[in-house]
Amino acid sequence: MTGKRKRYSAEFKAKVALEALRGEQTVAHLAAKHGVHQTMINAWKKQAVEGMATVFSGKVEAADAVRESEIDQLHAKIGQLVVERDFLRRASGR
Repeated sequence: MTGKRKRYSAEFKAKVALEALRGEQTVAHLAAKHGVHQTMINAWKKQAVEGMATVFSGKVEAADAVRESEIDQLHAKIGQLVVERDFLRRASGR
């Protein structure tokens, strides 16, 4: 077999998982409708349920804020090192 593995976008997965969570159609019907395996739909549904708590907890925003502060600190350190390097270069007579 030389087939390529198909990748699905996050939007598509969310759409299918939401349809499965609504329960208006069976997983078998959704699998036939969207052309994916039932196991994949069940896995996406499980991921959606597990990920729902993070949507309401604000952890994502907190993680982004921490990341931004780390980036700012690293940029400040880079600037400091550049100034020190230039000073030492001038002091050594190059």
